[in-house]
Amino acid sequence: MVKAFHVFTLLLVAVAMALSLAHALELPGKLRLSREAYIGVQAIYYPGFTFGGAAEPLGIIALIILAWLMRSSGPALWWIVAALVLLAAAHLVYWLFTHPVNGFWLKDTELGQFGSTFFSLPSGDDARSWTRLRDIWEYSHVARAVLAMGSFLAAAIALAI
Repeated sequence: MVKAFHVFTLLLVAVAMALSLAHALELPGKLRLSREAYIGVQAIYYPGFTFGGAAEPLGIIALIILAWLMRSSGPALWWIVAALVLLAAAHLVYWLFTHPVNGFWLKDTELGQFGSTFFSLPSGDDARSWTRLRDIWEYSHVARAVLAMGSFLAAAIALAI
């Protein structure tokens, strides 16, 4: 049962990693976009990425449970703890850097009830230039991708040992 839950947890972490990695891989192309094109492109992400984004907090919860289940597993436990810390750090980067800018990009976009509530949290400062906001958003996803990839690798190593 623990192995099956470990695989399920690894899947959640993989989805969390995939979403931030997808954003990071788009960076070179998106840096070439005009303001209007960039803001237009940003709005297309939210339906799917918001739904898929649930994998990240669920992955954190699953890693906590997995750490408890593996509390006497020696080195494997420490790999799970590392995976938890890395995924939690990626999530923190989202709330500190990415989310405030999301609110700025979406302020003129009509969203559903859930999206409107979620993105009504504090948003980016209109006084900052759009390129500054773009850079915060883009590079926060690079940081998130690196952290989530580390989390995935740590969880995979724990499964292998």
